[in-house]
Amino acid sequence: MSRLHTSGTGALTDRYVAEVVRRIPAGRRGDVADELRATIADTVEARGPEDPEAAEREVLTEMGDPVRLAARYADRPLALIGAGLYPTYIRLLAVLLLTVLPVVVAVSVVLDVLDGKGAGAVIGGAVGTVVSLGAQMIAWLTVVFALAEWSGKWSGKRSGAPGRAWTPDELPRLRATKERDATVYAGLSWHSLLVALIIWQHTAQPYRTDSGTHIDVLDPGLWSGWIWPVLAGLAGLVVLDVIRAVRAPTRSLALWNIAAQAVFTLPMAWILYRREFFNPAFLSDVNGGWQTPDAFYTVVVLLVLAGGAREVVRRFREARA
Repeated sequence: MSRLHTSGTGALTDRYVAEVVRRIPAGRRGDVADELRATIADTVEARGPEDPEAAEREVLTEMGDPVRLAARYADRPLALIGAGLYPTYIRLLAVLLLTVLPVVVAVSVVLDVLDGKGAGAVIGGAVGTVVSLGAQMIAWLTVVFALAEWSGKWSGKRSGAPGRAWTPDELPRLRATKERDATVYAGLSWHSLLVALIIWQHTAQPYRTDSGTHIDVLDPGLWSGWIWPVLAGLAGLVVLDVIRAVRAPTRSLALWNIAAQAVFTLPMAWILYRREFFNPAFLSDVNGGWQTPDAFYTVVVLLVLAGGAREVVRRFREARA
């Protein structure tokens, strides 16, 4: 057995291998992991180091960015989205199509049924929502990943550029990686769902009043002002979720998260504080003129601000993990 393992070192190797195999097809991960560990251990042992941990770090540095190595192991033809990003692209696309899309379709179906539409109209509306919203999800996620591939910053193409050489210090902890994957999927689903629902309720006008008029659920006046920074902030958070899925968290990403959270959270809190979130016609038809207590909006504003602050703190903790 190599000195790398008998000496008790190898934590960096495990983290390096984990970063490689999470980006390649599941069926090959076991073989690739075994091959990588054996190669690293043999290389370290062949150098007969006095300090196995230092030798391990040196070998991993020479092997380079695990994103680039994964691209070679993935064995996929380079195209609009290269091999380094393609597995993550597929995983995130599946998350969107299996979480956000069904929720929006279900809401659409429920509203159509409550609206008294026939089975044919309900099915047709559901199919239309699947096609239109699904196509937009695929298109926008593809654009984000294609831009990342083109820039080379997140796909690993330029990791060897002067001043930006990869080092083992960039490897995330194994537990942190698993937790980050879960939060990435949850965050991407939530932020994408909010964008989809905001746009859908405005374009489809799903709510019908007693008089038969279709109206927005949210205040239509928002579209001439405050809704745009809200959507911009959400779009920024979606992009950051994608970046977090393909690269280890950094302080710079945490700083960008502050900007995106501020662009989304502060206008949203202001809208709620001014009682301009819901369409007055919608509220009047739903509650028959009953006024929502001011305390309700105060609590919601505080929750929105606290939620944004909590996410900022979590991103900085990820960067330090």
